[in-house]
Amino acid sequence: MSATVSDADRAVVLPGIVLGVGLGGFADGILLHQLLQWHHMLSSTNHDRVGVRYYDPHTVSGLEMNTVWDGIFHVVCWLAVLLGLAVLHARVTENRRAVWTSRVLWGWIVAGWGVFNLVEGLLDHQILGIHHVHGGPYQAWWDAGFLVLGGLLLLGGHALQRSGTRRATDGRR
Repeated sequence: MSATVSDADRAVVLPGIVLGVGLGGFADGILLHQLLQWHHMLSSTNHDRVGVRYYDPHTVSGLEMNTVWDGIFHVVCWLAVLLGLAVLHARVTENRRAVWTSRVLWGWIVAGWGVFNLVEGLLDHQILGIHHVHGGPYQAWWDAGFLVLGGLLLLGGHALQRSGTRRATDGRR
């Protein structure tokens, strides 16, 4: 076992990150949009920075429009997961079970979730302002916490994948 990164380990970087982005998006959408109902995709457009029409999520018509955009968001997450699986399947042709149980793949998935949080948090919460993690007087703190969580997921995922057993290029562990 070598401490160097093998071709097999490099093969899972992109699919791991794409899977993490999609799964992180699903976690965000299911937990924050649906279960906790803290926000929807357009729930802060009355204070956004790009001039998107406001759809008050506390009215039926506003909730309908926010639900449509939440659905579009989930379609993008679903496509990311499908793409990640397809790329992983194409790149890993031997010993797939070992890949699915490896810290290398799961580290990149966790890192991808962190990438999702950082990009979504910076783009939607900070730059566009179309929604916030949890609106109200402490929304800046919630948004900052979301970014900190993204950074921790990225760093933790990177550490996890580095702690994984380096595989030989023929797929053996």
